[in-house]
Amino acid sequence: MKKYVGAHVSASGGVENAPLNAREIGATAFALFTKNQRQWKAAPLSAENIALFKERCEQWGYMPKQILPHDSYLINLGHPEAGALEKSREAFLDEMQRCEQLGLDRLNFHPGSSLKEITDEECLQRIAESINWALSKTEGVSAVIENTAGQGSNLGYRFEQIAYVIDRVEDKSRVGVCIDTCHAFAAGYDLSTSSGFTETFEHFDRVIGFKYLMGMHLNDAKKGLGSRVDRHESIGKGELGIETFKMIMQDPRFDDIPLILETPDESLWPEEIEMLKGFVKD
Repeated sequence: MKKYVGAHVSASGGVENAPLNAREIGATAFALFTKNQRQWKAAPLSAENIALFKERCEQWGYMPKQILPHDSYLINLGHPEAGALEKSREAFLDEMQRCEQLGLDRLNFHPGSSLKEITDEECLQRIAESINWALSKTEGVSAVIENTAGQGSNLGYRFEQIAYVIDRVEDKSRVGVCIDTCHAFAAGYDLSTSSGFTETFEHFDRVIGFKYLMGMHLNDAKKGLGSRVDRHESIGKGELGIETFKMIMQDPRFDDIPLILETPDESLWPEEIEMLKGFVKD
């Protein structure tokens, strides 16, 4: 079993550049957008894009379990309005299909927002229905729900909300979870102390289950515990502190999944990756 550490790298100029960018920072895992994350529509992946991406991943030893693609920020799978919900579902399906084409086995996404127009339960129900719809039209790619900081009307900040969605997904072999450390802390899970860390992940295991964990975002937090504000900080420079990341790197429950930095100072990524790898040997 092994720790795979990397960052959310640029795929500018083509998805095939993501493995290249990951390799340059010493990453053993990476995240990417398979299309422009701030646009609804994008040109399809070309045969050349796909072939080069697969070739480079193979060349540098990036297996699907080390790669965590992220969907567009525009998508809201729990949207209260029918037209906007349909638009989000179509865009999400396109992203799932891109992952299929690239031979990737998971797609990370933020669950959705009620926009305060429907109840939380109705919104979570819609998210589950959206996942079921997308899974029915694709093969081999798991929908990986990311916990949120709970800003505004965003759902998925409590483990119970994520469990509610998973319970309603028909094919449980193709649904997973990505835990963002900054989001968890902002939502009120105290990962900054040894006792809080232990308690949080015991609670996670009881409510959701480690069998569903398919990735993590390793981010320190600019704001305090329970702030419900999503502001990432460089490792060890925020409210979480360095010990949180030592605990993750030394815990076998976080083996064999992509551990991805989304910290704000990209120039520090090689250093942060090296530091995190070093914690394993401590």
